[in-house]
Amino acid sequence: MRSAKWPRSTCSCRISTTPPAASSMQAPLTRRSIRKGRFTIAARHHITIAEIYESEMVDVEKAIAHYEQAADYYKGEDSKSSANKCLVKVGFYSAQLEQYQKAIEIYEQVGTNCMDDPLMKHNAKEHFFKAALCHFIVDELNAKLALEKYEGMFPAFSDSRECKLLKKLLEAHEEQNSEAFTEAVKEFDSISRIDQWLTTMLLRIKKTIQEDVGDMK
Repeated sequence: MRSAKWPRSTCSCRISTTPPAASSMQAPLTRRSIRKGRFTIAARHHITIAEIYESEMVDVEKAIAHYEQAADYYKGEDSKSSANKCLVKVGFYSAQLEQYQKAIEIYEQVGTNCMDDPLMKHNAKEHFFKAALCHFIVDELNAKLALEKYEGMFPAFSDSRECKLLKKLLEAHEEQNSEAFTEAVKEFDSISRIDQWLTTMLLRIKKTIQEDVGDMK
């Protein structure tokens, strides 16, 4: 049974003020596509610009803005799957930047969208799970209420490993038991590998246990 590795939490959000040439070239193409009513093409241009900010500039906030714009264009074309992919990126980076309310709204929106799509329904649990984690970082009670809400909206969520992990983490947090928290994470990781984003969120939650214990001393 593998043990969960807890790599050091990192979030490189360096801001650059000099736009890359590729991004500058994409902007006129985007405007031209919009004028011609080719919103799907315009959305793709915004995704390209977002990816440039991700990789070349590491400018997360600008990448978020372009993914949001791409999602809007896809929604206008009723391309829900493509819009969801862009919104997931927005939620991912918003949480990293500690913009938790925005991330929650995005993940709830995408989770609800997935519930209504037979082909994407199985993905809803992942988005509700991430929304609940963002709630958890902000406030334990919020996380409990959100979990009840998601179980009511999507009964299949109750039987998921993600939901069971959340309940164990909430119990460990309520008892201020960091060891039980870590064991729950290790158990989950032994079956479903925990990625860097999830590791970062879990470490932020675990830190609140340590802070609360310190406050009581």
